[in-house]
Amino acid sequence: MNNSPVVIIGAGITGLTIAYYLKKANVPFVVLEKLDRVGGVINTQTENGFTYESGPNSGIISHPEVVQLFDELGDSLQLEKGNDLVKVRYVLKKGEWHALPYSPQTAISTPLFSLKDKFRILGEPFRSKGTDPNESLGDMVKRRLGKSFLDYAIDPFVLGIYAGDPGRLVTRFAFPKLYNLEQNYGSFIKGTIKKRKDPKSELEKRTDRSVFSFKGGLSQLIQTLYQKVGNENVELSILDIKVKPSGDQSFEIKYVKDGEVILVKASQLISTIGANGLDELLPFIEPERLTDLINLPYARVVEVSLGFDKWEGRPLDGFGGLIPHKENRQVLGVLFMSSLFSNRAPEGGALLTVFMGGVRNDAICDLTDEELLHVLENEIIDLMELPRFNPDVIKLKRYTKAIPQYGIESEVRLAAIAKVEDKYPGLTLAGNIKDGIGMADRIKQATQIADSIIKQYNNA
Repeated sequence: MNNSPVVIIGAGITGLTIAYYLKKANVPFVVLEKLDRVGGVINTQTENGFTYESGPNSGIISHPEVVQLFDELGDSLQLEKGNDLVKVRYVLKKGEWHALPYSPQTAISTPLFSLKDKFRILGEPFRSKGTDPNESLGDMVKRRLGKSFLDYAIDPFVLGIYAGDPGRLVTRFAFPKLYNLEQNYGSFIKGTIKKRKDPKSELEKRTDRSVFSFKGGLSQLIQTLYQKVGNENVELSILDIKVKPSGDQSFEIKYVKDGEVILVKASQLISTIGANGLDELLPFIEPERLTDLINLPYARVVEVSLGFDKWEGRPLDGFGGLIPHKENRQVLGVLFMSSLFSNRAPEGGALLTVFMGGVRNDAICDLTDEELLHVLENEIIDLMELPRFNPDVIKLKRYTKAIPQYGIESEVRLAAIAKVEDKYPGLTLAGNIKDGIGMADRIKQATQIADSIIKQYNNA
């Protein structure tokens, strides 16, 4: 039996960020990870002059906690923000790419929206706010901005983030900032304008929603955190983790490492794993409560990195292109990674990241690799105006539990999380089962959890 005040399950961005702050505050801990590496889904790889991501491709500086963490890590890694092309985001309509409007003025001139909805956009500040707390994002957008705005602005935006369906995502869970703009200010446009005038801390002023990566890819952040945390505090290749509460308001965590059964006792246990693993990790939770906890649908996604030594297609003059569901294509979107960040492809070449699948085209994930690449070849030749499909690097990655979908069941799940944490003091259920799905959301959540544990430890 080993003792550790804090045990963290999962060495992804959430777990490592918590561990970083605990180490800094001299709070003893151990991180348990089932994989043989840290980082979770974040995994940068290199091959033949290409640097590509197998997982998330970038993050957004959308919370002050992100700025704080990057400041603290300082010169240990090189932050790289997307260049000016990141502002140009294309949307496909009737086979042609159009730049997504970035202001009310450009929304009026774009061919993406109908004339009727352009007038609706002008009237958005004067429309009544919604009264249904579980209104879907699709219904909210249609009510405030119109059907064409939903089809050619919000739908591709949702596909790019959730690979989801705006008709099934509940706004207050999936996009709480948007929901609060309407509830607090009565309007998206009025709320955005008024919030700009709110007093801000120095960290908030630097929270500029920049798209970020790092020199060498996102794994540089992971490796820097791992180095700061210390490999002596992280156990990799862990098998059969099981938790049970002890009688003294602590937890016994049993796992297998190199064939040896190890038992750890901790007063604080933080799980950062997905909903689909909680039933095995926490078998002591009542079945009906556990059902509510794990009732979280996920989108299946196929991610394909394509590297071209010599680019012969359309100009890669933007962040990438998103494809609305209404266009009935087999691709969700294409990111122009070599145009956004440096040294992602050889000089004169290109690196694209293509996404397929999602909740409304789930069946494509059942195709074989050969079948998927055949579909992809036809789509990319047409979409990217290529004379032929001749990538020098092709890397295909399947995710069966890629992105959580914050739908109508979220209210029950969040209530179940709160009840379980209340019944078992010291247990924290974290990760993307709540509080958002982006890297910035994970860093914010991790920072808040670490702050709470540090205060408890210092006051004990």
